Amino acid sequence: MTQQPFSRPGAIDLSGLGKPAPKASAPTGRPSPQPGPPGAGGASYSVLVDEQGFQGLLEQSMTAPVLLVFYSRTRMPESGQLADDLATVVEEHEGRYLLGLVDIDAAPQIAQAMQIPSIPLVVAVVDGRPMPLLQDPLPIDELRTALTQVGQQLTAQGITGRHQPRSGGAPAAAGEEEVVDPRYAPAQDALAAGDIEGAVAEYQKLADANPADVEAAGGLAMAKVMQRTQGVDLNAARAAAAENPDDVDAQTLVADLDMLGGHVEDAFTRLVNLVARTSDKDRERARDHLLGLFAAVGNDDPRVLAGRRSLASALF
Repeated sequence: MTQQPFSRPGAIDLSGLGKPAPKASAPTGRPSPQPGPPGAGGASYSVLVDEQGFQGLLEQSMTAPVLLVFYSRTRMPESGQLADDLATVVEEHEGRYLLGLVDIDAAPQIAQAMQIPSIPLVVAVVDGRPMPLLQDPLPIDELRTALTQVGQQLTAQGITGRHQPRSGGAPAAAGEEEVVDPRYAPAQDALAAGDIEGAVAEYQKLADANPADVEAAGGLAMAKVMQRTQGVDLNAARAAAAENPDDVDAQTLVADLDMLGGHVEDAFTRLVNLVARTSDKDRERARDHLLGLFAAVGNDDPRVLAGRRSLASALF
């Protein structure tokens, strides 16, 4: 199929799904228990989705991220292979994601409701909000890299919930207790209680115990951003930065605020420009702060890769 831009932001409109006759005895609101696709190896974190169970699958994204892969083995065999590879990779993440396999030939109403422009298409759903992830078949190693990168970004945003294994392919009922990776539970509990200092301390323990734990490093970096911006007046901070363009404290604070507001590239650009304008200890402080923000986003993120190139140009 011809590739077209995916432009379906916001909540999914399910009004076109209707009410098809039940195909199995599964409870309403759950994907019907069905075996995984050929090659999926019966992955316990993957389910075949029909119209009856689609809404229930979306509700699972309130617990932890859900991935939807739209494919057709008859129209485009490569899309079917992508679905199989995703099932394999999702299984390796042990509950970080739940994969919904949507065969558009078997469930055309779902494709219509989602306004699918082409196949293959992979969509990530977090807290009920869909975001396009992939539109082209990728080798399985690149899929592993992509999902690891997404996981790092989610952890940096404090999203660490995990799905329970699906026995026979049926997801747990909506509203089940969220499963949190026990390594991060103390930090997440602290954040939930508004104890940012405690969260920083817990993430620091994890990072000290295992410097290779990228999720802990990302969580620590973002927790520190939250720590530095507690009680800050946004307008006053921006005014101070505008009046003092070379003040490292003023500029790094606004960069932190940009990060929390989702303006990642603005934060990076501000600090790269600060590095270019300053020297000696001020330059070193600006550089180190920027490296911390890179860790918060995830070192494989394209914005971080671009930011690193810009930083290298500013330094050399």
